[in-house]
Formats: sequence, C-alpha cells, structure tokens
Amino acid sequence: MATPITTIRKRVLTDEEQQQQTIDELKKELAESNAALARSMSILRELNDSGILEAAESMLKAKAHIAEIALGQVSRKEITNLINNGMAAAGALTAVDPAQTTQLMNSVTKGLEEAGKEDNTKLSVFSLMKALKDPDINRALRFGMRFMKGLGQGLKEKDPTDHS
Repeated sequence: MATPITTIRKRVLTDEEQQQQTIDELKKELAESNAALARSMSILRELNDSGILEAAESMLKAKAHIAEIALGQVSRKEITNLINNGMAAAGALTAVDPAQTTQLMNSVTKGLEEAGKEDNTKLSVFSLMKALKDPDINRALRFGMRFMKGLGQGLKEKDPTDHS
C-alpha cells in the first residue's frame, strides 16, 4: 500500500520561468487581437506622420505649464464675465418654451430676408399709416409692444431707484 500524502508542495516558478510564462500569455493575446493591433498601429502611424503624436507628447510633457496658463486665462475678469453671462443666458433660455424660441428665430430669419430686399421708395407718414393696416406689420408691432411692456416690468422689479 502506498504511503499517504501528508504535505502538498507548491511549485515555485523561477524568474526565468515567470518571464517565459508572461511572454507566452502575451503571444496568445497578440494572436487573438491581431486585427485590433493592426488598426491601432495604423492609427499611430497616421498620428505620427501628421505630427499630432509629437504635439500630444509635447503637451503631456508641458502639462503643468499649460494648466498654469489656462488657469491664468480663465481667471481673467473678461472670461469670468463671459462664463457668468453664458450661465445666465442658459438659465433664461431654460425658462422659455423651445417652440416659442424656434418660432421667434424663424421669424427673425424671415424678417432679415425681407429687410434685405432692395426698396427705394420714399417712406412717408402716409405710407407708415398704410403699413399699419398690413396684418404682418401689425402683428410684429403688437409683439414688439408686448415685449417692451414685459421688459419694462422686468426692469421695474430690478430698479430700486424707480419710484413710479
């Protein structure tokens, strides 16, 4: 009868065997990823040929200096004003119905097209009175007057010096 196993010895790989095992695993992965590696190499070659790879490498090496310059630029008063105004405009636009904004932008486009048409006729008080009867002009004037009323109300809410 055989003697019972009392200890289990774990085989420890030598450094050379570990390196060979790692190389074998890499070979296997390379073989499985051949198409992806070929595409990656092609992309890297194009980036290198166009100089983008060199520029990216230079940017990475100078990242601290670039970050310092960017922070210096962003902290300028003009840029902070731009950011604040952009955020305020975005906030205001979120309160407006997108369909209304689309209609207004389309109307502005049509208005610019119409304004670009050449018209050499003399403008008189009589022609202004006659123009008021045009439904399109009348609609635009009503819109403008309602807009100005709302604008004035908004300005009154913000102006503490207005005592009217």
